[in-house]
Amino acid sequence: MSYRTVISILSVHQPEEDLRSAIAFARKEGAHLVAILVSMFVPPAVEAYAGAISTVWLEERDKDRLQLLEAEKKAREYLAATGISFELELLQTEIALADNQIGTRARYADIVLIGRNLNLDPELRARAIDGALFSAPKPILVVPEKKEPTLSPRNIVLAWDSSVEASRGVREALEMMKAAEEVVVTMVDPTASYGLNGGEPGADIATFLARHGVKVSVERIASGGRSVADVLNEKAIAIDADLIVMGAYGHSRLRERIFGGVTRDMLEGAVVPVLLAR
Repeated sequence: MSYRTVISILSVHQPEEDLRSAIAFARKEGAHLVAILVSMFVPPAVEAYAGAISTVWLEERDKDRLQLLEAEKKAREYLAATGISFELELLQTEIALADNQIGTRARYADIVLIGRNLNLDPELRARAIDGALFSAPKPILVVPEKKEPTLSPRNIVLAWDSSVEASRGVREALEMMKAAEEVVVTMVDPTASYGLNGGEPGADIATFLARHGVKVSVERIASGGRSVADVLNEKAIAIDADLIVMGAYGHSRLRERIFGGVTRDMLEGAVVPVLLAR
Protein backbone atom coordinates (compact mmCIF):
# COMPACT_ATOMS: atom_id res chain seq x y z
CA MET A 1 0.00 0.00 0.00
CA SER A 2 1.18 3.51 -0.81
CA TYR A 3 1.28 5.92 2.12
CA ARG A 4 0.78 9.36 0.62
CA THR A 5 -0.79 11.18 3.59
CA VAL A 6 0.60 10.83 7.10
CA ILE A 7 -0.98 12.29 10.23
CA SER A 8 1.21 13.05 13.22
CA ILE A 9 -0.52 13.69 16.55
CA LEU A 10 1.41 16.24 18.61
CA SER A 11 0.92 17.24 22.22
CA VAL A 12 0.89 21.00 22.62
CA HIS A 13 3.16 20.59 25.65
CA GLN A 14 6.08 18.80 23.95
CA PRO A 15 5.65 18.87 20.16
CA GLU A 16 9.20 19.55 18.98
CA GLU A 17 10.81 16.10 18.97
CA ASP A 18 7.82 14.33 17.46
CA LEU A 19 7.46 17.06 14.85
CA ARG A 20 11.10 16.69 13.79
CA SER A 21 10.66 12.93 13.57
CA ALA A 22 7.44 13.26 11.54
CA ILE A 23 9.09 15.67 9.10
CA ALA A 24 12.00 13.28 8.53
CA PHE A 25 9.51 10.43 8.09
CA ALA A 26 7.36 12.32 5.57
CA ARG A 27 10.40 13.48 3.61
CA LYS A 28 11.83 9.96 3.38
CA GLU A 29 8.49 8.49 2.27
CA GLY A 30 7.63 11.38 -0.07
CA ALA A 31 4.36 11.84 1.82
CA HIS A 32 2.17 14.80 2.67
CA LEU A 33 2.33 15.51 6.41
CA VAL A 34 -0.71 16.58 8.42
CA ALA A 35 0.54 17.72 11.83
CA ILE A 36 -2.20 18.08 14.43
CA LEU A 37 -1.40 20.05 17.57
CA VAL A 38 -3.75 18.93 20.33
CA SER A 39 -4.72 20.61 23.60
CA MET A 40 -7.22 18.72 25.75
CA PHE A 41 -9.20 19.98 28.71
CA VAL A 42 -11.68 18.76 31.30
CA PRO A 43 -15.22 20.15 30.77
CA PRO A 44 -16.79 22.39 33.42
CA ALA A 45 -18.58 20.74 36.32
CA VAL A 46 -22.12 19.62 35.53
CA GLU A 47 -23.66 22.13 37.90
CA ALA A 48 -21.96 24.94 35.99
CA TYR A 49 -24.27 24.41 33.04
CA ALA A 50 -27.23 25.42 35.15
CA GLY A 51 -25.66 28.78 35.88
CA ALA A 52 -22.61 30.72 34.90
CA ILE A 53 -19.53 28.72 33.92
CA SER A 54 -16.65 29.37 36.30
CA THR A 55 -14.54 32.40 35.44
CA VAL A 56 -11.47 30.41 36.46
CA TRP A 57 -12.39 27.65 34.01
CA LEU A 58 -12.80 30.16 31.19
CA GLU A 59 -9.48 31.80 32.02
CA GLU A 60 -7.77 28.42 31.89
CA ARG A 61 -9.23 27.76 28.45
CA ASP A 62 -7.96 31.14 27.27
CA LYS A 63 -4.48 30.24 28.54
CA ASP A 64 -4.68 26.90 26.76
CA ARG A 65 -5.64 28.67 23.54
CA LEU A 66 -2.72 31.09 23.80
CA GLN A 67 -0.35 28.18 24.39
CA LEU A 68 -1.78 26.40 21.37
CA LEU A 69 -1.38 29.48 19.16
CA GLU A 70 2.21 29.96 20.32
CA ALA A 71 3.02 26.33 19.56
CA GLU A 72 1.35 26.73 16.15
CA LYS A 73 3.51 29.73 15.30
CA LYS A 74 6.75 27.89 16.10
CA ALA A 75 5.65 24.72 14.33
CA ARG A 76 4.51 26.54 11.20
CA GLU A 77 7.79 28.42 10.91
CA TYR A 78 9.72 25.18 11.34
CA LEU A 79 7.58 23.29 8.82
CA ALA A 80 7.76 26.08 6.23
CA ALA A 81 11.55 25.94 6.30
CA THR A 82 11.63 22.21 5.51
CA GLY A 83 10.18 22.40 2.00
CA ILE A 84 7.92 19.38 2.49
CA SER A 85 4.21 19.26 1.67
CA PHE A 86 2.32 19.85 4.91
CA GLU A 87 -0.75 21.05 6.74
CA LEU A 88 -0.86 22.18 10.35
CA GLU A 89 -4.10 21.87 12.30
CA LEU A 90 -5.07 22.93 15.81
CA LEU A 91 -7.39 20.88 17.98
CA GLN A 92 -8.58 22.22 21.33
CA THR A 93 -11.08 19.75 22.69
CA GLU A 94 -12.62 18.09 25.69
CA ILE A 95 -10.79 14.91 26.69
CA ALA A 96 -13.88 12.75 26.11
CA LEU A 97 -14.25 14.03 22.52
CA ALA A 98 -10.62 13.82 21.46
CA ASP A 99 -10.64 10.26 20.10
CA ASN A 100 -13.62 10.89 17.82
CA GLN A 101 -12.19 14.17 16.57
CA ILE A 102 -8.80 12.62 15.88
CA GLY A 103 -10.52 9.66 14.20
CA THR A 104 -12.52 11.97 11.95
CA ARG A 105 -9.30 13.56 10.70
CA ALA A 106 -7.58 10.18 10.35
CA ARG A 107 -10.19 9.03 7.81
CA TYR A 108 -8.45 11.21 5.25
CA ALA A 109 -4.95 9.82 5.86
CA ASP A 110 -3.16 6.57 5.06
CA ILE A 111 -1.47 6.13 8.43
CA VAL A 112 -1.31 7.81 11.84
CA LEU A 113 2.05 8.36 13.48
CA ILE A 114 2.21 7.99 17.28
CA GLY A 115 5.56 9.53 18.20
CA ARG A 116 7.66 8.64 21.21
CA ASN A 117 7.05 11.99 22.95
CA LEU A 118 3.36 11.15 23.31
CA ASN A 119 4.49 8.81 26.11
CA LEU A 120 4.79 12.01 28.14
CA ASP A 121 1.06 12.67 27.58
CA PRO A 122 -0.52 9.23 28.15
CA GLU A 123 -4.12 10.49 28.00
CA LEU A 124 -3.63 12.04 24.57
CA ARG A 125 -1.67 9.00 23.40
CA ALA A 126 -4.53 6.68 24.38
CA ARG A 127 -7.11 8.93 22.73
CA ALA A 128 -5.08 9.19 19.53
CA ILE A 129 -4.65 5.41 19.30
CA ASP A 130 -8.33 4.73 19.97
CA GLY A 131 -9.43 7.40 17.53
CA ALA A 132 -7.28 6.12 14.69
CA LEU A 133 -8.05 2.42 15.20
CA PHE A 134 -11.75 2.62 16.03
CA SER A 135 -13.14 5.89 14.67
CA ALA A 136 -11.32 5.90 11.33
CA PRO A 137 -10.18 3.04 11.27
CA LYS A 138 -6.62 3.51 10.05
CA PRO A 139 -3.33 1.78 10.79
CA ILE A 140 -1.04 3.39 13.31
CA LEU A 141 2.73 3.36 13.57
CA VAL A 142 3.80 3.46 17.21
CA VAL A 143 7.35 4.60 17.85
CA PRO A 144 9.11 3.58 21.09
CA GLU A 145 11.91 5.42 22.86
CA LYS A 146 15.20 5.83 20.96
CA LYS A 147 13.69 4.58 17.69
CA GLU A 148 12.75 6.30 14.45
CA PRO A 149 9.63 5.52 12.38
CA THR A 150 10.13 3.74 9.09
CA LEU A 151 8.05 2.30 6.27
CA SER A 152 11.14 0.79 4.63
CA PRO A 153 12.14 -1.92 7.12
CA ARG A 154 14.79 -4.51 6.24
CA ASN A 155 13.58 -7.14 8.68
CA ILE A 156 9.98 -7.59 9.86
CA VAL A 157 8.32 -9.67 12.56
CA LEU A 158 4.74 -10.50 11.60
CA ALA A 159 2.72 -11.45 14.69
CA TRP A 160 0.27 -13.99 13.31
CA ASP A 161 -2.71 -15.62 15.03
CA SER A 162 -4.99 -16.17 12.01
CA SER A 163 -7.34 -13.40 13.17
CA VAL A 164 -9.13 -10.83 11.04
CA GLU A 165 -7.08 -8.12 12.72
CA ALA A 166 -3.79 -9.85 11.87
CA SER A 167 -4.96 -10.24 8.27
CA ARG A 168 -5.59 -6.51 8.07
CA GLY A 169 -2.09 -5.91 9.40
CA VAL A 170 -0.75 -8.01 6.52
CA ARG A 171 -2.81 -6.03 4.03
CA GLU A 172 -1.46 -2.72 5.32
CA ALA A 173 2.16 -3.90 5.37
CA LEU A 174 2.25 -6.04 2.22
CA GLU A 175 4.28 -3.61 0.11
CA MET A 176 6.79 -3.23 2.95
CA MET A 177 7.05 -7.00 3.27
CA LYS A 178 7.69 -7.40 -0.45
CA ALA A 179 10.62 -5.00 -0.22
CA ALA A 180 12.03 -6.40 3.04
CA GLU A 181 15.04 -8.71 3.25
CA GLU A 182 13.33 -10.99 5.74
CA VAL A 183 9.83 -11.48 7.13
CA VAL A 184 9.42 -13.88 10.03
CA VAL A 185 5.85 -15.03 10.65
CA THR A 186 5.85 -15.50 14.41
CA MET A 187 3.19 -17.62 16.12
CA VAL A 188 3.14 -18.00 19.90
CA ASP A 189 1.68 -21.24 21.26
CA PRO A 190 -0.27 -22.00 18.07
CA THR A 191 -2.73 -24.87 17.99
CA ALA A 192 -3.08 -26.93 14.83
CA SER A 193 -6.74 -26.48 13.89
CA TYR A 194 -8.32 -26.62 10.45
CA GLY A 195 -10.89 -24.11 11.64
CA LEU A 196 -8.25 -21.58 12.65
CA ASN A 197 -4.53 -22.09 12.09
CA GLY A 198 -4.67 -25.04 9.70
CA GLY A 199 -2.99 -28.39 10.10
CA GLU A 200 0.42 -26.72 9.93
CA PRO A 201 0.11 -23.34 11.70
CA GLY A 202 1.58 -20.50 9.68
CA ALA A 203 1.81 -22.41 6.41
CA ASP A 204 -1.22 -20.70 4.84
CA ILE A 205 -0.05 -17.14 5.47
CA ALA A 206 3.51 -18.02 4.44
CA THR A 207 2.23 -19.41 1.15
CA PHE A 208 0.13 -16.31 0.57
CA LEU A 209 3.11 -14.02 1.22
CA ALA A 210 5.46 -16.12 -0.90
CA ARG A 211 3.11 -15.72 -3.87
CA HIS A 212 3.68 -11.99 -3.54
CA GLY A 213 7.43 -12.46 -3.63
CA VAL A 214 7.95 -12.01 0.11
CA LYS A 215 11.05 -13.69 1.57
CA VAL A 216 9.20 -15.38 4.40
CA SER A 217 9.85 -17.95 7.10
CA VAL A 218 7.64 -19.26 9.91
CA GLU A 219 8.52 -19.69 13.56
CA ARG A 220 6.18 -21.37 16.01
CA ILE A 221 7.35 -20.47 19.51
CA ALA A 222 6.31 -21.91 22.86
CA SER A 223 5.86 -19.07 25.31
CA GLY A 224 7.09 -21.03 28.32
CA GLY A 225 5.12 -18.76 30.61
CA ARG A 226 6.32 -15.55 28.99
CA SER A 227 3.85 -13.00 27.66
CA VAL A 228 3.19 -12.89 23.93
CA ALA A 229 4.59 -9.35 23.87
CA ASP A 230 7.85 -10.55 25.42
CA VAL A 231 8.16 -13.32 22.82
CA LEU A 232 7.57 -10.87 19.96
CA ASN A 233 10.09 -8.40 21.36
CA GLU A 234 12.69 -11.13 21.81
CA LYS A 235 12.20 -12.28 18.22
CA ALA A 236 12.49 -8.69 16.99
CA ILE A 237 15.80 -8.32 18.81
CA ALA A 238 17.05 -11.70 17.58
CA ILE A 239 16.58 -10.88 13.89
CA ASP A 240 17.45 -7.18 14.24
CA ALA A 241 13.93 -6.26 13.12
CA ASP A 242 13.01 -2.71 12.17
CA LEU A 243 9.27 -3.30 12.51
CA ILE A 244 6.67 -5.52 14.13
CA VAL A 245 3.37 -5.88 12.24
CA MET A 246 0.30 -7.06 14.12
CA GLY A 247 -3.45 -6.82 14.44
CA ALA A 248 -4.86 -4.67 17.21
CA TYR A 249 -7.49 -5.47 19.83
CA GLY A 250 -8.59 -8.97 19.00
CA HIS A 251 -10.51 -8.62 22.28
CA SER A 252 -12.57 -5.59 23.28
CA ARG A 253 -10.80 -2.46 24.48
CA LEU A 254 -12.54 -2.75 27.85
CA ARG A 255 -11.39 -6.32 28.35
CA GLU A 256 -7.80 -5.44 27.44
CA ARG A 257 -7.78 -2.46 29.78
CA ILE A 258 -9.08 -4.52 32.68
CA PHE A 259 -7.37 -7.85 32.14
CA GLY A 260 -4.48 -6.89 29.88
CA GLY A 261 -3.78 -8.08 26.37
CA VAL A 262 -1.15 -8.31 23.67
CA THR A 263 -2.11 -4.97 22.11
CA ARG A 264 -1.83 -3.10 25.37
CA ASP A 265 1.44 -4.84 26.26
CA MET A 266 2.97 -3.94 22.90
CA LEU A 267 1.78 -0.35 23.11
CA GLU A 268 3.48 -0.04 26.48
CA GLY A 269 6.62 -2.09 25.91
CA ALA A 270 7.59 -2.52 22.24
CA VAL A 271 11.33 -2.42 21.53
CA VAL A 272 10.95 -1.48 17.83
CA PRO A 273 8.28 0.46 15.91
CA VAL A 274 4.96 -1.39 15.66
CA LEU A 275 2.45 -1.17 12.82
CA LEU A 276 -1.02 -1.88 14.22
CA ALA A 277 -4.16 -2.39 12.16
CA ARG A 278 -7.71 -3.32 12.98
